[in-house]
Amino acid sequence: MYYGWKIVAALFVILMFSSGLGFYNHAVILQALSTEKGFPITLASTAVSLFFFSSGVTGMLVASLLEKYDVRLVITAGAVLASGCLALLGSVTSEWQLFVLYLVFGAGFCASGLLPATTLVARWFENNRARALSVASTGLSVGGIVVTPYCAHVIETIGMVPVSPYMGLVYFVGVVPLCLLVLRSAPPAKSHTGEGGPPVTPGIPYSAAVRELWFWQLNLAYIFVMLAQVGGIAHQYGIVSEHLQGEEAALALGILPAASIIGRLIGGVIVDRTDAPRFTLAMMGMQGLSLAGMGIFANVWLLLACLALFGITVGNLLMLQPLLLASRYGLLNYSRIYALANFLTMIGIAAGPVAMGYIFESTRRYGNAYLLAGAAGSVALLVFGFAVFGRQRPPAVA
Repeated sequence: MYYGWKIVAALFVILMFSSGLGFYNHAVILQALSTEKGFPITLASTAVSLFFFSSGVTGMLVASLLEKYDVRLVITAGAVLASGCLALLGSVTSEWQLFVLYLVFGAGFCASGLLPATTLVARWFENNRARALSVASTGLSVGGIVVTPYCAHVIETIGMVPVSPYMGLVYFVGVVPLCLLVLRSAPPAKSHTGEGGPPVTPGIPYSAAVRELWFWQLNLAYIFVMLAQVGGIAHQYGIVSEHLQGEEAALALGILPAASIIGRLIGGVIVDRTDAPRFTLAMMGMQGLSLAGMGIFANVWLLLACLALFGITVGNLLMLQPLLLASRYGLLNYSRIYALANFLTMIGIAAGPVAMGYIFESTRRYGNAYLLAGAAGSVALLVFGFAVFGRQRPPAVA
């Protein structure tokens, strides 16, 4: 077996814990901070936005570290920071403590999450990159199915204060051992990835990539994509709780990541065989419609159906951005290019939870917040549509 697939399996598990306790868990923690600690929803949403802003800023540094140092050192350091912040979360008593903790948590999450994972997949795979990334990133969704609902149940039962140290411990144990034992920074020094395919194209320099209009159109679209997506994920527990209570609401949190798994695995096969930019447009359109539907429909079954459709888009859109960048610009400066793209999209990621939280606080109805998210998804579709149908040629390969 090609060793790259062992790395994919390890990344699957690592992303399962980092996303289950980080990315998807914000919806649960946000509600717990409000009910147990008395923080207003807007303030708790601001902390979540700081988490993602910190993650984006840190990504620029992490990308540089990934080009210079062993990936295992970077991921382990990130896991130590993230697990420590989770362990201390239950001890927070003031706003400034919450904000500082979330800033550090975001940095640790970035260094132990999707940025190093996509960099490794891009380095180890050329011919089957979409399929490999779809499998590895499915760990994100499995974390949302397995880890997050369990956290929601335990926090609902005994409270966040006694649970938070165990969340930190699980994050560390779920990430660090596999990282140290299995991950390797790159394939052995050869002219190709080891898959038996043709030599890997060196790629396009960072300076040329960031001067291209297509790069900025893609990432402007992704600002709106992630505003809608992360805001929708962060507040899903709130809108579901308007219709369901207790364990039913906690179980409903598994719908989005379950749909994300199905969508991502199917999407990985489709992208290897079809036009990735057009498939991305289809996912952007579906995201906008599903979020708007969550804001409109009062029937619980229609709401959950829209949540499932939203999950399909989450699974694919998270995968498609790094694939589009690797396909267009190659591996020469991939980690730096993706880090800048990730930083730019953090504008949307940081704005999403707080903007939707503000709409909820102003209207006392989550439906209005989800209509805002649906509108953001429609803007993304329009912006990237100009890039796709403009037929711009990529810069010359180095």
